[in-house]
Amino acid sequence: MEWLPLLLDGTLITLQVAALSSIVSLILAAAAGLACSSRHTIIRGVANVYVEVFRACSLLVLLFWVYFALPFLDIELSKLTAAVLAIGLNIGAYGSEIVRSSIAAVPKGQYEAGVALNLSGSMRMFRIILPQAVTRMVPPFANLMIELLKATSLVYFITLSDLTFEAMIIRNNYYTWTPQIFGLLLLIYFVLSAFISFSARLLERKLTVWR
Repeated sequence: MEWLPLLLDGTLITLQVAALSSIVSLILAAAAGLACSSRHTIIRGVANVYVEVFRACSLLVLLFWVYFALPFLDIELSKLTAAVLAIGLNIGAYGSEIVRSSIAAVPKGQYEAGVALNLSGSMRMFRIILPQAVTRMVPPFANLMIELLKATSLVYFITLSDLTFEAMIIRNNYYTWTPQIFGLLLLIYFVLSAFISFSARLLERKLTVWR
């Protein structure tokens, strides 16, 4: 079991990629989701183009393009930056639909109440609509973050030493331990996914109480 420290190192890299990609994807999801709900045609059009393009892209191909093709345009990114950017762009496009649909699901009476109170459009959005929409976003975003976590295993293909990469290296050196190595790999991904689900349930409960 002398290979366990290597798996721990890979887990830390996986957590780093997942955390940074989550930040990027949440920012993009919020921006694109709000833009898709805008009354301005140009803003809505730009956001829709982003969503349609990156939602349709294969994440693996996008990762290859960011890491292997951008250097031909004199843009060279580190493995970690390329991974975070590709995953963030792809997952952010899916997340924007969650933001847009959650905003659209708020009853129209809430908008009309804001108008009756003579609130501006931005005040209605940030004081009335978004607080209600955020509660609706938590469960689907939890699922999306679990998908993001599993998607981090693709960084293996650009030789970033994440959990999957380390497991494959260890397997090559300790072939007879293959069942134990991949069993432990499955267990680690399960524990990390369970942590995301548990955190999301706590957050949802707190937001529900707040309402």
